[in-house]
Amino acid sequence: MIDATIVRAHQDSSRISEKDAHGFGRSRGGLTSKIHLVVDAIGLPIDFSVTGGDRHDITQAEELLRSKQSIHIIADKGYDSNDFRALIAASGRTAVIPARTCRKTAIYHDAALYKERHLVELCFCKLKGFRRIGTRYDKTKAMFSSLITIACILLWLK
Repeated sequence: MIDATIVRAHQDSSRISEKDAHGFGRSRGGLTSKIHLVVDAIGLPIDFSVTGGDRHDITQAEELLRSKQSIHIIADKGYDSNDFRALIAASGRTAVIPARTCRKTAIYHDAALYKERHLVELCFCKLKGFRRIGTRYDKTKAMFSSLITIACILLWLK
Protein backbone atom coordinates (compact mmCIF):
# COMPACT_ATOMS: atom_id res chain seq x y z
CA MET A 1 0.00 0.00 0.00
CA ILE A 2 1.23 3.48 -0.73
CA ASP A 3 0.00 6.90 0.37
CA ALA A 4 1.22 10.33 1.42
CA THR A 5 0.41 12.72 4.24
CA ILE A 6 1.20 16.35 4.95
CA VAL A 7 3.06 17.46 8.05
CA ARG A 8 2.98 21.09 9.02
CA ALA A 9 6.34 22.66 9.75
CA HIS A 10 6.86 24.49 13.01
CA GLN A 11 7.73 28.16 12.55
CA ASP A 12 11.20 27.69 14.06
CA SER A 13 12.09 24.91 11.63
CA SER A 14 11.36 26.90 8.51
CA ARG A 15 13.90 29.67 9.01
CA ILE A 16 16.38 28.41 6.43
CA SER A 17 17.22 29.71 3.00
CA GLU A 18 17.05 26.50 0.90
CA LYS A 19 13.48 25.43 1.58
CA ASP A 20 13.14 23.09 -1.43
CA ALA A 21 16.35 21.22 -0.61
CA HIS A 22 15.12 20.43 2.90
CA GLY A 23 11.64 19.19 2.04
CA PHE A 24 9.58 22.32 2.63
CA GLY A 25 6.83 23.45 0.32
CA ARG A 26 4.37 26.29 0.45
CA SER A 27 0.70 25.33 0.61
CA ARG A 28 -2.48 26.76 2.09
CA GLY A 29 -1.43 25.97 5.63
CA GLY A 30 1.98 27.61 5.32
CA LEU A 31 5.21 25.67 5.01
CA THR A 32 4.60 21.93 4.94
CA SER A 33 6.38 18.68 4.19
CA LYS A 34 4.90 15.53 2.71
CA ILE A 35 5.75 12.02 3.84
CA HIS A 36 5.31 9.39 1.11
CA LEU A 37 5.03 5.96 2.73
CA VAL A 38 4.88 2.34 1.60
CA VAL A 39 3.52 -0.22 4.09
CA ASP A 40 3.25 -3.99 3.94
CA ALA A 41 0.13 -6.15 4.21
CA ILE A 42 -0.08 -5.80 8.01
CA GLY A 43 0.49 -2.04 8.08
CA LEU A 44 4.18 -1.83 9.00
CA PRO A 45 6.29 0.77 7.20
CA ILE A 46 8.69 -0.48 4.54
CA ASP A 47 10.00 2.66 2.86
CA PHE A 48 9.35 6.40 2.79
CA SER A 49 10.53 9.66 1.28
CA VAL A 50 10.11 13.29 2.28
CA THR A 51 9.26 16.07 -0.17
CA GLY A 52 7.77 19.52 -0.04
CA GLY A 53 4.10 19.71 0.83
CA ASP A 54 3.25 21.14 -2.57
CA ARG A 55 4.42 18.02 -4.45
CA HIS A 56 1.84 15.56 -5.78
CA ASP A 57 1.56 12.09 -4.26
CA ILE A 58 2.39 10.19 -7.44
CA THR A 59 5.78 11.86 -7.96
CA GLN A 60 7.53 9.50 -5.53
CA ALA A 61 5.52 6.34 -6.25
CA GLU A 62 7.75 4.84 -8.94
CA GLU A 63 10.91 5.25 -6.89
CA LEU A 64 9.33 3.88 -3.71
CA LEU A 65 7.84 0.81 -5.40
CA ARG A 66 10.82 -0.01 -7.61
CA SER A 67 12.45 -2.79 -5.58
CA LYS A 68 9.43 -3.96 -3.57
CA GLN A 69 7.97 -7.43 -4.11
CA SER A 70 4.19 -7.58 -4.05
CA ILE A 71 1.18 -8.95 -5.87
CA HIS A 72 -1.11 -5.93 -5.50
CA ILE A 73 -0.48 -2.21 -5.24
CA ILE A 74 -3.22 -0.52 -3.22
CA ALA A 75 -3.50 3.25 -3.47
CA ASP A 76 -6.12 6.00 -3.40
CA LYS A 77 -7.47 8.09 -6.28
CA GLY A 78 -4.45 10.41 -6.15
CA TYR A 79 -2.45 7.65 -7.84
CA ASP A 80 -4.92 7.09 -10.68
CA SER A 81 -2.82 7.63 -13.79
CA ASN A 82 -2.54 5.65 -17.02
CA ASP A 83 1.26 5.78 -16.85
CA PHE A 84 1.34 4.54 -13.26
CA ARG A 85 -1.12 1.74 -14.03
CA ALA A 86 1.04 0.71 -17.01
CA LEU A 87 4.13 0.70 -14.80
CA ILE A 88 2.39 -1.57 -12.28
CA ALA A 89 1.15 -3.90 -15.01
CA ALA A 90 4.63 -4.06 -16.59
CA SER A 91 6.07 -5.24 -13.29
CA GLY A 92 3.52 -8.07 -13.13
CA ARG A 93 1.45 -6.62 -10.31
CA THR A 94 -2.21 -5.68 -10.04
CA ALA A 95 -3.30 -2.09 -9.40
CA VAL A 96 -6.06 -1.70 -6.81
CA ILE A 97 -6.74 1.97 -7.42
CA PRO A 98 -10.23 3.41 -7.82
CA ALA A 99 -10.80 5.58 -10.86
CA ARG A 100 -11.16 9.31 -10.45
CA THR A 101 -14.59 10.71 -11.18
CA CYS A 102 -13.28 12.71 -14.15
CA ARG A 103 -12.41 9.54 -16.11
CA LYS A 104 -14.63 8.88 -19.10
CA THR A 105 -14.53 5.12 -18.65
CA ALA A 106 -14.54 3.57 -15.21
CA ILE A 107 -11.73 1.18 -14.33
CA TYR A 108 -12.54 -1.83 -12.20
CA HIS A 109 -10.82 -2.27 -8.84
CA ASP A 110 -11.30 -4.93 -6.17
CA ALA A 111 -13.41 -3.10 -3.58
CA ALA A 112 -12.91 -5.78 -0.92
CA LEU A 113 -9.14 -5.56 -1.24
CA TYR A 114 -9.26 -1.77 -1.34
CA LYS A 115 -10.78 -1.75 2.15
CA GLU A 116 -7.39 -2.86 3.48
CA ARG A 117 -5.98 0.56 2.57
CA HIS A 118 -6.94 1.77 6.03
CA LEU A 119 -3.73 0.13 7.30
CA VAL A 120 -1.58 2.82 5.69
CA GLU A 121 -3.73 5.49 7.34
CA LEU A 122 -3.31 3.76 10.70
CA CYS A 123 0.45 3.76 10.17
CA PHE A 124 0.34 7.52 9.56
CA CYS A 125 -1.63 7.96 12.79
CA LYS A 126 1.02 6.02 14.68
CA LEU A 127 3.83 8.01 13.08
CA LYS A 128 2.17 11.33 13.81
CA GLY A 129 1.74 10.19 17.40
CA PHE A 130 5.44 10.95 17.76
CA ARG A 131 5.26 14.67 18.51
CA ARG A 132 8.42 15.55 16.70
CA ILE A 133 7.10 14.03 13.48
CA GLY A 134 3.49 15.26 13.81
CA THR A 135 4.79 18.82 13.92
CA ARG A 136 8.03 19.09 12.02
CA TYR A 137 10.51 20.76 14.33
CA ASP A 138 13.65 19.84 12.38
CA LYS A 139 15.24 22.23 9.95
CA THR A 140 17.01 19.75 7.69
CA LYS A 141 15.54 16.98 5.61
CA ALA A 142 18.25 14.56 6.78
CA MET A 143 17.37 15.04 10.45
CA PHE A 144 13.63 14.76 9.81
CA SER A 145 14.12 11.61 7.73
CA SER A 146 16.30 10.05 10.42
CA LEU A 147 13.60 10.66 13.03
CA ILE A 148 11.00 9.06 10.79
CA THR A 149 13.34 6.08 10.42
CA ILE A 150 13.63 5.77 14.20
CA ALA A 151 9.83 5.96 14.54
CA CYS A 152 9.43 3.26 11.88
CA ILE A 153 11.89 1.03 13.74
CA LEU A 154 9.89 1.53 16.94
CA LEU A 155 6.71 0.54 15.10
CA TRP A 156 8.39 -2.65 13.91
CA LEU A 157 9.55 -3.46 17.44
CA LYS A 158 6.08 -3.23 18.99
